[in-house]
Amino acid sequence: MKSTRIIASLATAGVIGFALAAGPVRAQDAQTQGISSNEIRIGAYGPFAGPVYMYGKLAMNGVEAVFDKVNEAGGVHGRKLVLVREDDNCKPEGAIGAVKKLAYDAKVFAIIGGACSNSTLASVPELEKSGIPMVVNSAVADAISDPVRKNIYTTMITSSVESRAQVDYALAKGAKKIAVVRMTDAWAMARWNPLEAYLKAKGITLVEDLELGVDANDATPQALKLKASGADAVILVLYPKPAAVLIRDSLKIGGNPLWVGQTAINDFTAFNKQVGVPGALARFATITSTAYQPTDPEMKDWAERLKKLFPNDELSTFNMNGIGSAQVLVEGLERAGKDLTRDKFLAAMGTIKNFNVDAYAGPITCDSPKSHQCNQAPGWLVLEDGKVVREK
Repeated sequence: MKSTRIIASLATAGVIGFALAAGPVRAQDAQTQGISSNEIRIGAYGPFAGPVYMYGKLAMNGVEAVFDKVNEAGGVHGRKLVLVREDDNCKPEGAIGAVKKLAYDAKVFAIIGGACSNSTLASVPELEKSGIPMVVNSAVADAISDPVRKNIYTTMITSSVESRAQVDYALAKGAKKIAVVRMTDAWAMARWNPLEAYLKAKGITLVEDLELGVDANDATPQALKLKASGADAVILVLYPKPAAVLIRDSLKIGGNPLWVGQTAINDFTAFNKQVGVPGALARFATITSTAYQPTDPEMKDWAERLKKLFPNDELSTFNMNGIGSAQVLVEGLERAGKDLTRDKFLAAMGTIKNFNVDAYAGPITCDSPKSHQCNQAPGWLVLEDGKVVREK
């Protein structure tokens, strides 16, 4: 394992908050902190374990794979990239603490990550206060990056983009009666609010608006209501587990509308296994932020590099989100030049237009200062002849 890899959290590494005790970091020092003659320290935070660890740990592993490739080629303007990880446990207080540790204790130059929308959103005030550059690669809540904040960019498709795309997809497939099944936490509401507004703008009245818990083991009541409503398309604002339960229970009673998912369930292969019913996803489509499936030949080199770094891992779409985001971050660092500062990096990020990376479904354009939401190009995954493909 390369010596530049830092996987353990700063807390377990015994890092002490000397910077906090010593007072605020001088503005000029902050501009170049985390930079030495031979390395650039980049922070990351997200969950290391639990039901949503894939948005944190696996995305970070994807970032690590990009850093490994860049370092192998000599780094960025001669500097190697070092990743410093912090576990936020997908909790607001955890994310706030992680930003403080990374910005003031570890003194990283920038942060890439932000896994859970709820926790990342809670950390925004601390991010703004610290001024540390942040590139979000997993959290989708619009409020993280809208209104525009100077030091925050996102390379993930945001919830409003996804919500509009779900409605448009259902309509394009000829749906006349649309229903929604959703969770009610902050993650789901960040999607539901723009979805509701777009439905209203389109003059669409839902035939059902149903709730389902994140840990649901039975969705028979919801399935019965969907069938009775005659819904021909169901927009899912759900994590993979409740979505799988809903589809499985609907099939049991003979319900099989068009199921319209989003990026929380874009690991199609894994989701198919969760549902566990042959042919269950014949009428299922889900938004993807990635251009390929992990097993596609275009991802072979990344799969091999990830396996080298993390022998127990198989390449997943969550790794690929990290890969795509890290390639954008590296492009920003390259454009900022050898005399790197935070302001130069943030300005360079704003110049990225129609930039294609290995993982994302569409090009990245950071339309600064109008928008720091750099990914506006969702793709769609469907099953064709038993194979997961990106719909043209």
